[in-house]
Amino acid sequence: MSVENHAPVRYIERTREYYAAQGFSPYTWAQHDDTPFTALTKPLAESTLALITTAAVYERTHDDPRYVASHPIDDAPDTLFANDLSWDKKATHMDDRESFFPVEILTALVGEGRLEALADRFHCAPTEYSQRRTMESDAPLILERCREDNVDVALLVPI
Repeated sequence: MSVENHAPVRYIERTREYYAAQGFSPYTWAQHDDTPFTALTKPLAESTLALITTAAVYERTHDDPRYVASHPIDDAPDTLFANDLSWDKKATHMDDRESFFPVEILTALVGEGRLEALADRFHCAPTEYSQRRTMESDAPLILERCREDNVDVALLVPI
């Protein structure tokens, strides 16, 4: 599949227009002014990294329930799925797994000593339109699983 060059998609503007056309109040983007930047407590070369993606390990439909999924990093599937999500399918595709799930480059960085290790599991973060569910349920569950895996730093790569 070739990707044609064209102007960037104006997601924020399109989202506002979509909500207005549906008769909803304007979409409120998540903002966390009270969340401070946290510096790493040790160098990356001594850190375990968890990979988090918004893709799924199975082909979902639009009405499938969304939940946090965790999967062994050593058994990561060759294909991840996100066709049920809204993204510019004319400008990009799911054929290059490394572009949204860079496990091979991260493994190489471990081999080079630039990262200590990858976490035993990667996590699939559900894409919800509910900020409340994300903040109260999904994010704390991913954090809990990262702590179980002794993760020092997480990398979120959304599709």
